[in-house]
Amino acid sequence: MSEVIANQNVVTLTANAVEEVRVLLTKPENAGKHMRFYVEQGGCSGMQYGMVFDESRDADLVTENDGVTVLVDPISADFLRGTVVDFSDAMTGGGFKITNPNAKQSCGCGRSFEA
Repeated sequence: MSEVIANQNVVTLTANAVEEVRVLLTKPENAGKHMRFYVEQGGCSGMQYGMVFDESRDADLVTENDGVTVLVDPISADFLRGTVVDFSDAMTGGGFKITNPNAKQSCGCGRSFEA
């Protein structure tokens, strides 16, 4: 069963990110799913971020951000703990922005980091 972590968000969404996720959750293909954040090998700095709408899995750490459920697998949680995700709809440089206090170095694209 998924573990609900109270007052200990692995990933925190800003108000702008919550609003955008809510919009994306209204799409038919995302019905009944939640926002999952994860890391995987790759990118120009060694590790890269991933976000996908997904169903909860047994070992997931599950948190709530203003009513939006966020899922993180236990391995990714070690790399993401304390991460803040923001969203901007700016024409240049818009999209989800990840601020990870565990990243020793991030690449210019903001999608990969060195742990």
